[in-house]
Amino acid sequence: MSNTTGQETGVDRFRLAMAASGVGMAIVDLNGHWVEVNPAFERMFGYSAQEVVGRPTVAFTHPDDISLTQSYLRGLIDGSIPVLDAQKRYLHRSGQTIWAHINIAVMRDDFGAPLYLLVQLRDISAQRAAELALESRAEAEHAARDISNRQLQLFADAVAHDLRAPLRSIESFSALLADRANERLDDTDRDYLARIRAAAARMSGLLTSLNDLSYVTRADLKSTTVDLSLLADWVGAELQDADPQRRAEIRVQPDLQVEGDERLLKLLLVQLMDNAWKFSREREPIRIDVSGCREGDTLQVQIRDQGIGFDMRYAHKLFEPFQRLHGPDQGGGHGLGLAIARRIAERHRGSVRAESQPEAGAIFTLELPVTAAEDGI
Repeated sequence: MSNTTGQETGVDRFRLAMAASGVGMAIVDLNGHWVEVNPAFERMFGYSAQEVVGRPTVAFTHPDDISLTQSYLRGLIDGSIPVLDAQKRYLHRSGQTIWAHINIAVMRDDFGAPLYLLVQLRDISAQRAAELALESRAEAEHAARDISNRQLQLFADAVAHDLRAPLRSIESFSALLADRANERLDDTDRDYLARIRAAAARMSGLLTSLNDLSYVTRADLKSTTVDLSLLADWVGAELQDADPQRRAEIRVQPDLQVEGDERLLKLLLVQLMDNAWKFSREREPIRIDVSGCREGDTLQVQIRDQGIGFDMRYAHKLFEPFQRLHGPDQGGGHGLGLAIARRIAERHRGSVRAESQPEAGAIFTLELPVTAAEDGI
């Protein structure tokens, strides 16, 4: 008898709270029908208590949330949902949608059998409207960025394609002139011709890098387990083959495994290790160290050189397209290599950063996932 009285006292307290509350409150039976509602509920839905009591809750639920409501009711009654804290949609008398934050608890007897559902509802329609407006704006901005990126890629592709033909002509005729007229040229003429050929080579490298930047931005990623150590050894061998007169020591820590697109990750290492090579040309021998350690689901890879380094005050420019901290005479290129590296890292849900001091070398640190995301990278 005392237990029943305790349960009734709990419901009575809830009824008192209902009457005084400015928040919508209600009691619902185990069949999902309204038993009692408070004045705030009436104001929230636009119905009087007499019009609501005895009717099923789904009659006031947005059609798209009816199945959700039914699953909530089953979970609350069978105990799989101890207390419900959720958001769902209802319908106002006028037909307008009401977004409500609902909290529902089950009143049970001493044996655990459910008796009533105690419901609290807060109208969050204004909040949801603001959130949806922000989401819509974000989606519009994202779509605009996508369009802008596609236009930029098309522009880069068109420029690269249209410049290839005249550039090949400059390179070819410069080579022919150097070969056929070499004896008739004085030192000044040869210097001019060398400058023309060097400028053509730089332009060719720039076009290649523009294509690479466009490619890494839009290429489909094919995720697999990648041996970064093997790729770094491969890139190191290519650097030595391209500059065989230089003595180099390239050390790579074995078994650096990540998850990603092998083609793009090799291109990433090409950019970073080539950068280390270029800015170490004044050193003998060139030294590049590739090492790493795992931290949780991330592999941190460091590419360390002993080159000329840079001033950290200008580090924010490093990964921006066409930004250069050094001139061509110091090894500076077209300013796209590190931008390509960062884009590849970001597409793998990773990052790249740099630390350095002038004349003390540089350390580029990659953070890459060891495992793939559930929805793929």
